[in-house]
Amino acid sequence: MRKVLALLSAAAAVVAFSGTSAGAAPGAAAPEDTGQGKLAWSSCADPATPALQCAMLAVPVDYADPHGRTIKIKVNRLPATAPKNKQQGPILLNPGGPGDSGLWMPAYIAGQIPKDVASTYDWIGFDPRGTNGSEPHVTCDAHYFDGERPDYQVSQGTSKAWLAKAAGYAADCAADWSWLLPHMTTVDSARDMDSIRRALGAPKINFYGGSWGTSLGSTYGQLFPARVRRMVLDSIVGPTITWYDHNVLQDKEHQRRFDAFAAWTAKADPVYHLGTDAAAVEKAYQQVEAGLRTAPVDAAPAPGRIGPAEFEDTFYGGGYNFLRWPRMATVLSAYLTHHDTQPLNEAYNRYAAPGGDDGTFPAYNAAQCTENAWPRDWDFWQKDQAKVNASAPFYTYNNMWYNAACMFWPHQGDPAGRMKITGKGLPPVLLFQATEDAATPYEGAVAMRDALPGSKLVVQNGGSFHEILFHGNACLDDTFTDYLRDGTLPKGHGRIAKTCAPEPDPAPAYVASTPSLKAKAAATPLAPTDPEAVRGVLR
Repeated sequence: MRKVLALLSAAAAVVAFSGTSAGAAPGAAAPEDTGQGKLAWSSCADPATPALQCAMLAVPVDYADPHGRTIKIKVNRLPATAPKNKQQGPILLNPGGPGDSGLWMPAYIAGQIPKDVASTYDWIGFDPRGTNGSEPHVTCDAHYFDGERPDYQVSQGTSKAWLAKAAGYAADCAADWSWLLPHMTTVDSARDMDSIRRALGAPKINFYGGSWGTSLGSTYGQLFPARVRRMVLDSIVGPTITWYDHNVLQDKEHQRRFDAFAAWTAKADPVYHLGTDAAAVEKAYQQVEAGLRTAPVDAAPAPGRIGPAEFEDTFYGGGYNFLRWPRMATVLSAYLTHHDTQPLNEAYNRYAAPGGDDGTFPAYNAAQCTENAWPRDWDFWQKDQAKVNASAPFYTYNNMWYNAACMFWPHQGDPAGRMKITGKGLPPVLLFQATEDAATPYEGAVAMRDALPGSKLVVQNGGSFHEILFHGNACLDDTFTDYLRDGTLPKGHGRIAKTCAPEPDPAPAYVASTPSLKAKAAATPLAPTDPEAVRGVLR
């Protein structure tokens, strides 16, 4: 990181920065000439999916200036194989983020549904602007997440260190990317989707998006309702809530999921020996965190050490996917009952260790920090977050520091907030939501249903997966398949059109330490097919 960590330097960067977001006038009509280039497809050279094709698409930095400076979006497709008269056009895919790569999605999702349906679509993945294989690849500080980072808990006296770290990150982003950052909003990505549509020569698109992808999809539908054929939104970001308030909701829901994990672990005391009530398990968690404050452990093969911040990062993913619970409980049990830190090392490398810089964190900040007017006053954050932490201590300060760059972001957020979603002109949209989802709380799905009056909401009552499709639940997956097959929607009326049962809790198991797992964690990231994987993470 450059030597710009002082708060005054960050403030100067804010003053010096100028630019206008392409999303600043959400009501403006989309220009007919987007200035995008053409798609020249070639083999992706993927041995697992030989039919997969790749291309780069030139798009304008600023859609208000369609023939100005351009960047490139990486796109791939798995072409339809059904007879021409049965093909249903392209389906664009986005897993969330903001900024996560969608290139893995065509092969994966097409493989989750019956071939007679999958073969009728061109499955289109893409890397959002500035990320992964798109050009340029935005990097502000590739080592921002390397351990050991300052303790998240403000009671440990690390607030000044975190403020300097966050301010420095924002200043680093401004130093190199002031020309692009204001044009990395959800609106910009939605316009990129329409550039992809135009380059494909398709009059309309289909769309599946999860997590932030639901915001992307609904934004596209608001901008281009006549160009939507079918749309599926899975694990939904509320259309009106500010990103700051959304993170507060996440804090409260993550606390509920951690409490559920503690209760589950307590019932499995014969396996984990951490106590027979949830309070005892939560105390065990606090004991491990306290131990790591005084004696961090080696993070290898990841860089640095595992301290309390890295420990918290290893555990918060249990709120996205409860199939992680056995490994999480093993980490606590091994540390406290056997003085064994290898399960912690393995879990950290599997879930939380920083990998290659894919541009997702700059894209996350560029979208969230500029789409709302974030509070810029540390005194406000300190007092407000303390109130939240009083009832949700598991995740509040972890999440606060993850988002702290928005206090210093070089492009001021839009006071008008995110684009208003009305659903005017859209065909019926199929919505999926679990009631216990910590990353995109249930309230957001209800708000989206109300904003899209013709939509159908499918609720998994008691479910907690973040992105609930493709976990083997026939009630959910068959509803998705029926809609893609011929547009069939659930017949129920009212806010909730259909209810599905949750998956059962995982069976308790002591996940033994294995050197081979450690080597695997170092060699490969979690695959989308891994049942413990988390996709579309919106912090």
